[in-house]
Amino acid sequence: MKGTALSAGFVALAAMPCQSNAASLNTMNDVGAALQACWTPPANSENSSVTLSFSFRRDGTLIGPPKPTAIKVNGDAKARQAYVDAATAALQQCLPLSFSPALAQGIAGNIFTLRFNSPKQ
Repeated sequence: MKGTALSAGFVALAAMPCQSNAASLNTMNDVGAALQACWTPPANSENSSVTLSFSFRRDGTLIGPPKPTAIKVNGDAKARQAYVDAATAALQQCLPLSFSPALAQGIAGNIFTLRFNSPKQ
């Protein structure tokens, strides 16, 4: 599972509440959907995205801070940093995730990437 990319086309899920206290997540698609549900793009950030790289522990917390690996944000350095901060905060707000025993067994220490998108205009 090294370098697994989580699905990120879940813009409609942004209105759903964070699922960190929900039932156990069984698949990486479940994980991607749970994380995307916590995402609210910053105002005036149309056509922007940031990809974060991170690893989980079996208990659903992160091993270290997430790292931005790709940033596409219109504006200055302050706008880019605000977008990265918003994506990082969304990820942190969802944690800890509740993994099923089978998923927890295979997830620990693997590197995942997730792209946080703003709606296109």
